[in-house]
Amino acid sequence: MAGKILVFVDLPDGELDETGRGLLSYGSRLAGILGSPWEVVTPIVCSGEQMAGFGAYGVPAITRVDGGSLLDTPALLGQTLAALAAANGATLFVLPHNALGATLAPVIAATLDAAILTEIVTASHDADGLRIARQALGGRVAETKVWDGSRPLVVTVPTRCLSQVLMPTVRPSTPAVETWRPAAMPAEAAARVTGRIPPDPQTVDLTEAEVIFSAGKGCDAVTFDMLKELCRLLNVSFGVTRPVYDLGWTGFERMVGQTGRTVTPRFYLALGISGSMHHVGGIKDSRRIVAVNNDAKAPIFPNADEGFVADLKEVLPHLLARAKSAIGGAP
Repeated sequence: MAGKILVFVDLPDGELDETGRGLLSYGSRLAGILGSPWEVVTPIVCSGEQMAGFGAYGVPAITRVDGGSLLDTPALLGQTLAALAAANGATLFVLPHNALGATLAPVIAATLDAAILTEIVTASHDADGLRIARQALGGRVAETKVWDGSRPLVVTVPTRCLSQVLMPTVRPSTPAVETWRPAAMPAEAAARVTGRIPPDPQTVDLTEAEVIFSAGKGCDAVTFDMLKELCRLLNVSFGVTRPVYDLGWTGFERMVGQTGRTVTPRFYLALGISGSMHHVGGIKDSRRIVAVNNDAKAPIFPNADEGFVADLKEVLPHLLARAKSAIGGAP
């Protein structure tokens, strides 16, 4: 049904990160579902170490698009990727749903006159075609579409849905490498990236945070201040539960749960959080959840990857001391 599948991996900071590895695993699985050839496209020259990382996921081929500093001109990069897809007969383009992927996807789709569906969470194949779904209305319903392959399709996948786990069916490979340059470069871009500022964990939207330490009503004013200081020292984001927000200790933007922010960090530390249904619903997609509570029967424990029964008044001073020691004293 489908032609070639192209998977875009941008290698941020020159590394094949968790998102990149998750995309490789996703692309391999899609190729298996559709019975289609697939390959990776990247704007970066790959090192030997990166090539080994690609090979571990069975990547058959890598195409590097050559066009100068295309990463600084996303509109030109998108048009170039669309030209590559057209030249290679690719009909399915897969990108991560991060800042760059979400910018490129509509450009590629518009240039190819392709269909587009963003933030897909599931994909399966049946007699009608590729059945793909995404969450809608705040995750309350699933929106499902069927792609019959009659026109190209561009999809983005939320990074939280990407798993870097190697499937047992994947066989290591030595990818063929090719550099590709369009016959004519696209016209000058209207916008250019002039600089990149790393997100500040203290102010970043919690939905984008990588690591979150959260306080529940098991925290008092003293331990809450300790937690905020610990977050500052370790440069991680802090969140709170509804009861703590109701105390007026922080703003609504820091509230985690189904009535606040639904979060998907790599690591979520729940301190003094009992684990109400609404809170657990807002953190369940976190990659790893660790809970500390003085109540061994707290509902948070069955929903955590690891749990500790302990008093925050004893734990947090120790954590603060360890953090200060690690950075050579309090700043």
